[in-house]
Amino acid sequence: MCQPGQLSILACVLLGWMGMLTEQVPAADTRPNYVFLMADDLGWGDVAFHGGNAPTPHLDRLAREGLELTQHYVAPVCSPTRAALLTGRYWSRFDITIPVNTQALPHETVTLARALQEAGYATCLTGKWHLGSLPRQGPNGFGFDHAYGSLAGGVSPWNHRYKQGPFSETWHRNGTLVEETGHVTDLLANEAIHWLRQRDSQQPFFLYVPFTAVHLPVKEPVEWVNRVPRNITGNVARHYAASIMHLDDSVGRILETLEQLGQRRNTLVVFTSDNGASSAENNDPKYPADNCPDGRLTGSNRPFRGEKATLYEGGIRVPTLVSWPGQVKPGKVATPVQIADWMPTLCALADIQPSKDLKWDGIDLTPVLTQHAPLPERPLYAVAPKWRGRSVRLGNWKLIVQTQDQQQQIELFDMATDPAESRNQAQNQPERVKNMLRLLEDIAQRDRDAVVAPPE
Repeated sequence: MCQPGQLSILACVLLGWMGMLTEQVPAADTRPNYVFLMADDLGWGDVAFHGGNAPTPHLDRLAREGLELTQHYVAPVCSPTRAALLTGRYWSRFDITIPVNTQALPHETVTLARALQEAGYATCLTGKWHLGSLPRQGPNGFGFDHAYGSLAGGVSPWNHRYKQGPFSETWHRNGTLVEETGHVTDLLANEAIHWLRQRDSQQPFFLYVPFTAVHLPVKEPVEWVNRVPRNITGNVARHYAASIMHLDDSVGRILETLEQLGQRRNTLVVFTSDNGASSAENNDPKYPADNCPDGRLTGSNRPFRGEKATLYEGGIRVPTLVSWPGQVKPGKVATPVQIADWMPTLCALADIQPSKDLKWDGIDLTPVLTQHAPLPERPLYAVAPKWRGRSVRLGNWKLIVQTQDQQQQIELFDMATDPAESRNQAQNQPERVKNMLRLLEDIAQRDRDAVVAPPE
């Protein structure tokens, strides 16, 4: 309050105006931002920090300076992993075990994006959706303010077409199909960067970038193939390595944008893959011709057994990095965690309390990320494509039950001494098998409890 004789009339007027301006300018929201980067079919051994032969300098730096979750589990294939990330629940709760083009989630599902959006976050997806391939089933109806990329699955890199059929034309912006020119990896990174630059700087954000790299078919720009180390030979092998390098560069570009915008220190970044690497034929005839090289993919899940679509470690254990300067404790943590943990974790860090029970299967990982604190022992459950197998991990023990030729096969592995799953201990541990089978059945009782209603 200005008192007579203390300040001039002009000074009082100026102070009054300053006070009014201070009241009118809202304080910036200090809740953390989130950038969730997901590769497609990137195997454990594909990255340089796990001995891969393609250079990944930006991911290597994240691994050095951030936190590596060395036992991070996902689903054996893509759509299930995406459903678990966005719901905090096992994919089997939605009867999703394979890549799907039908609507995967009920319209009323409280997704991670919707929870953050309703809490005041700006939300954006640039990349592969694959939880409903019609425009009306896309990301905008599940909590994303802005969405761009493939409504369906992985696309051919230059014509941006999905498999031949009703969902082949799939490239969209906010539910409207569009035609674009350029390589798919560049298009997705460019859109993410553009969105970061034009958004409201006062609003916290959730940016989800599910790349299509390194999903088949791969065909990289000449300049990227020319950068591949000479010791990598073979046409598909060189394009596959170039795809990894191109992906790594795009991650680096997004991180650099956060730095330039002054948002890096308030942004939690996660990098992972949707499942293990594949060895399928690259130039799959189910995709419209895009002049892609012939030959099998050279993805690596070494030193683990199995690959994409299997319940072995090579199918579900993927390279995963977390970075949040000053908040996430750098290093490595071997505590088993899973893709369904991210919704509870990101909601907790944003101080979001769900108004109803969302039946999460995941848990809040904040103590693991910030303190490397151990978690209470809990089961981690997984279902194979077409319900052909199920697994449960409890402590160091992993049980896999599969049906082959109408016969049940039971395998038990000690992950502490045999992470390559080379020695089946089922016959040596009958009581443990019995108990873990009972546990598996108990968890499975809740499968299909959130199945989407038939379309109208």
